[in-house]
Amino acid sequence: MIKLIASDLDGTIIDDKNSISQDNLKAIDNLQKNNIPLVICTGKTYALSKDVCKNLHARFGIFGNGSQIVDLTTGNEIVKKALSLQEIESCFSIIKNHDLHVHAYTENSIVTPKLLYMDLRNSILFPNKVNIEIVDSVLNYAREKNEPILKLIVSSTSSLLNVKEELEKSTNLNIMYITKTGMYKDNIIDKEYEYLDISPLNVTKGNALQMLSNYLNLKKDDILSIGDNINDIDMFKASNISVAVNNACDKVKSNANYISQNTVENGAFAEAIYKFIPFDNV
Repeated sequence: MIKLIASDLDGTIIDDKNSISQDNLKAIDNLQKNNIPLVICTGKTYALSKDVCKNLHARFGIFGNGSQIVDLTTGNEIVKKALSLQEIESCFSIIKNHDLHVHAYTENSIVTPKLLYMDLRNSILFPNKVNIEIVDSVLNYAREKNEPILKLIVSSTSSLLNVKEELEKSTNLNIMYITKTGMYKDNIIDKEYEYLDISPLNVTKGNALQMLSNYLNLKKDDILSIGDNINDIDMFKASNISVAVNNACDKVKSNANYISQNTVENGAFAEAIYKFIPFDNV
């Protein structure tokens, strides 16, 4: 019996037009009626995600790919991890040698020298939901402000694999490489690019989901996870049943137990729920 649903947001429940299909909404309603908790697992911060989590009746949230775990029924923060100033300075010692865009996320702000790439995307999707801090230098902001930096995002239209390798050799951090090119192009801002998501060591959706399952005294067999992107693979490892939606990238599909026939637009999340949870009435 599945006792917890862990799901990514963008590309899994929400499509690239920022819409949620009626099938997905109905499946979420059935989860609520049957008292099966939904955990939203997203790369976005709590500030960017809390409204949609509320609309989806999620009980828990894993934000920033695992930097925050929040009990959404009480607002209590179960876990929060941030980059140290030394870690941020180490990253910038490498980043400065490349022509790259860097922005940062605090708990309530996007800090950036200019809105581009993912920070532009989030400013469009979530107007008035988060503070936008336009600064001359993200590094100086981190040095001068007594505010935790949850993660750095390094973006470019050129390949970032060499930069990722340099960062991994020189720092002890969690660095994820994400591509928004080809079929994964960012249609919100109509642009192709790559980005590195830099967070404290061991901050992953999978580790966070494991911490949450321990907190709730649940086993791996109790959890169904659903996702579409590279950062969801670790989440799959923390659950007994993993589902890649049909629009997921190939690497995610190869790490899933099941691949939905439907895409996010056509109710892939709902398909996963009904495939593995035998509701009496749907």
